[in-house]
Amino acid sequence: MGKARPHIPWFRATVAGLLIAGAMVACAEENPADPSVPPLPTGIGSTSPSSPTGQPDLGAPEQVAENIDVPWGLAFLPDGAALVAERDTGRILRLVPGRAPEQVYRVPGVAARGEGGLLGLAVAPDYAETGYVYAYFTAETDNRIVRFRLDGQPEVLVADIAKAGNHNGGRIAFGPDGMLYAGTGDAGQSRRSQDPASPNGKILRLTPEGRPAPGNPDPGSPVYSLGHRNVQGLAWDRAGRLFAAEFGQDRFDEINLIEPGRNYGWPAVEGAGGTDRGYTDPLVTWTTAEASPSGIAITADTLYAAALRGRRLWSVPLADGGLGTPRSELRDQYGRLRTVAVAPDGALWLTTSDTDGRGNVDPGEDRVLRFPAR
Repeated sequence: MGKARPHIPWFRATVAGLLIAGAMVACAEENPADPSVPPLPTGIGSTSPSSPTGQPDLGAPEQVAENIDVPWGLAFLPDGAALVAERDTGRILRLVPGRAPEQVYRVPGVAARGEGGLLGLAVAPDYAETGYVYAYFTAETDNRIVRFRLDGQPEVLVADIAKAGNHNGGRIAFGPDGMLYAGTGDAGQSRRSQDPASPNGKILRLTPEGRPAPGNPDPGSPVYSLGHRNVQGLAWDRAGRLFAAEFGQDRFDEINLIEPGRNYGWPAVEGAGGTDRGYTDPLVTWTTAEASPSGIAITADTLYAAALRGRRLWSVPLADGGLGTPRSELRDQYGRLRTVAVAPDGALWLTTSDTDGRGNVDPGEDRVLRFPAR
């Protein structure tokens, strides 16, 4: 990637007050034949104390909410309450253990088709001062990133991210540097992943106002890394290193260590084996049947990856500057798993994803679960 670049037509940063107006090919998420999900363990419903420095106790699940319509994005407010996005309705619910879910916002203009809809959520690091919440969603013509206050209208920060029935990416998160990171998909056109002028098949790094962040590999471009197929998981370790989860096509899903300007190989490479051609290999791979990873989270020196088709939670120890051997957790206990996140109190929150059209829907689904840290 060069040192300078021309104007990027797909990137649009708005002036203050710009508002949203009014309103397949096979993919690794697919799992057409899910067995029934067994009932939740007894005793769920209470809220146990949790230690911010502890290890999540995966044997002590607590149900925070049920009957959620395709929960996708999950982010925490400073008071510990969670915001969860419903993909197909465009609603944002506020969740507090022991209380009924409360709708606090509805994002206008959400066009929920296929894997598109209201996807990732992020809460501004300075939320106490600004009140800003960020969302990545599929609109009628594109995928876009907006910000809003829960009592106001959304402001478009980034638009013209190509949409499709699948591979929309959608995860957003603030990094330790205060910048907003977004994982995008190739929207079914793999050539976009290698095109530096396209936002698709990339990890973008943006200022809180939606502009290309200072220090990006190419000045004036939000592209932080390229060569991705469909990124839906972003998380940082205590050293500030960024990890991302990526859907493979037919063979291998990946966990990658993301470094600025690196090319992760799609569509030339799926899984490992691209270093001799200048691509960066993943640290961990699974078969698509074992994983199809969406959200990831890191706590207590462990990376957790929520698996959709794999119907389990993967735990991967962080060791010696890399990742250790993955361990399968909660297999077939809760069905398809979409998002995993660490709460301010150290508890691990997990969302199921059986109402997304690819799972068997049992009474009460989808659910949000909490695992306190000990």
